[in-house]
Amino acid sequence: MDTNLSDKGMRLLKKGKIGILRVVFSRLGIFAALLLIQLMIPFALANWFRQYLPHFFSLNMVFIVGMVLYLLNTNFDPTAKITWLIIIMLAPFFGAFMLLYTQTDLGHRAIMKKLEILHDETKLSLKQKPEVVKELDVVSPESAALLKYINRSGCFPVYKNTKITYFPIGEDKFQELLIQLEKAEHFIFLEYFIVAEGEMWGKVLDILARKVKTGVDVRLMYDGTCEFSTLPHDYPKRLKKLGIKCKMFAPLTPFISTHYNYRDHRKILVIDGHTAFTGGVNLADEYINKYEKHGHWKDAAIMLQGEAARSFTLMFLQMWNIDERTPVIEKFLHGYSVPENECKGFIIPYADSPLDNEKTGEMVYIDILNRAQKYVHIMSPYLILDGEMEMAIKFAAERGVDVSIILPGIPDKIAAYSLAKRHYKSLIQSGVKIYQYIPGFVHSKVFVCDDIKAVVGTINLDYRSLYHHFECAAYMYGTDCIKDIERDFVETTAKCSPVTFETIKKEKIGYKILGILMKAVAPLL
Repeated sequence: MDTNLSDKGMRLLKKGKIGILRVVFSRLGIFAALLLIQLMIPFALANWFRQYLPHFFSLNMVFIVGMVLYLLNTNFDPTAKITWLIIIMLAPFFGAFMLLYTQTDLGHRAIMKKLEILHDETKLSLKQKPEVVKELDVVSPESAALLKYINRSGCFPVYKNTKITYFPIGEDKFQELLIQLEKAEHFIFLEYFIVAEGEMWGKVLDILARKVKTGVDVRLMYDGTCEFSTLPHDYPKRLKKLGIKCKMFAPLTPFISTHYNYRDHRKILVIDGHTAFTGGVNLADEYINKYEKHGHWKDAAIMLQGEAARSFTLMFLQMWNIDERTPVIEKFLHGYSVPENECKGFIIPYADSPLDNEKTGEMVYIDILNRAQKYVHIMSPYLILDGEMEMAIKFAAERGVDVSIILPGIPDKIAAYSLAKRHYKSLIQSGVKIYQYIPGFVHSKVFVCDDIKAVVGTINLDYRSLYHHFECAAYMYGTDCIKDIERDFVETTAKCSPVTFETIKKEKIGYKILGILMKAVAPLL
């Protein structure tokens, strides 16, 4: 923890060390035990009824056939259908129970209803300037059409005159973040998937603690999975004693819930409504290479200065107010002035929610691929594709577009890494170029196309991001920073090794076997 914090702050926060005994005998350990008991119940019931198994066999076969016909007639993604078919074939009744459980969405109906209400109440909070839409429609009719689609799931205006700075590495974002935090006068909102004690969070926290004392409204929201590894359960209470308002999204409870499947994967920081950060960089030391976790950590982020930052203010407030009885939103959206900057291009900040019927993140990516003329350059930590995304990538390459993808050379998750390799051969056959980052792990989530379009945000090319997580990003057209994004891609490619048919043949047998096995459960990864 940073030494600049007061002694009181140090005493409050230093107790958050994670150890095996603390986990076993903590609230987390109790919850884990209760969850294990719940998981064991179906197996205990199966053992109790084993004497009836001979009579049960015929019914079991009829049941399997019925479930197969049901799954084939659902609107599930084809890969998800295969996964559920395998589960049903291996464990018919337990699998059917799990399918019913996930489809009824027990555990997150309340949050879904609250989000619907918040979206309805705030859908007109950010006014769209009609002259900006008209200008976009003239300059880029396809981007104007995409804007209409994005707004099906929320309030996401298109903006001009917002200065955008691209950071090709986490260290650059961190240094600018510290500078901008010191300028805060009214409020600082932070929403991150991961927060971990260390130098990065320590320096940020020191500024936040000082700003609170000057009257700045400081709020932090982080995902409940941090309780597993990086922060203790009572961390919000500890920050409250420093004057910082803090919440966990979907904290652990002792009951199994489909709500656990929907994580807050967003990275948002907003200062006074006029400056916002997003991208792949969390608040933990590996993101700025203060220690080596999976080799060199290559990440990316952007800073918005201007009116477009208000969209990220709204995104944060919608999540923050899920459990608030009297949400306060208008004050933070319009209560403080936001200067305009004379800048080229257009920007559409947007969010993606797993609780609506839109796959906004995936559709934006596919739209870029389908309309590309010269190139689409992609950086992503994962490559776990559904049929639609894989077809869009291959189709773009097959019609002559230079589709190049940079992926990690050193994995953080062996299963996901092995599964990504199952896509390599098919993609290369279609003309897609795949590169692996030799120094370490790529965590950037970047699309850049034809020197004119780009997306930077939190959305990975995997089922987690595209189907199950709360995400955010910014779509840019004609902005000055696009040349910086493309330059970063080219410079990063120079540090990569290309994947070829020859390298695929020489791949370790362990990766090949694991990839084959993981293919059956790809939607769960």
